[in-house]
Amino acid sequence: MINLTMHEATPEQGAFEPDNKAEVKDLLVFKDLPTTNEIRQRAHILANIAGEYDATHAMIGGALYLMSHLERALLTRGITPLYAFSERVSVEVVNDKGEVEKKSVFKHLGFIEVGYD
Repeated sequence: MINLTMHEATPEQGAFEPDNKAEVKDLLVFKDLPTTNEIRQRAHILANIAGEYDATHAMIGGALYLMSHLERALLTRGITPLYAFSERVSVEVVNDKGEVEKKSVFKHLGFIEVGYD
């Protein structure tokens, strides 16, 4: 499973990072209001990257207006899109100064598979 998100995959997720992760991140970020055509083009480029790795599954996430296009682009290439499902757990940690810091830890629980009827 290839990771097509902004974030590094955790060991529990079991996804591999593409060699061109910087390009993937650039494709996921829109600095200006995109046209529908630009959104579709980026979705196809991302799906092509997954195809170059012969991925059967892709972990996806990012701008909601991109995801439906990316889902379809992946599915047309026979690649199953997956969304990571995690639980946010608050953890209190005592730092070097003896102060208590509250941190959020995301515990990976599984994947949600995308499919259209």
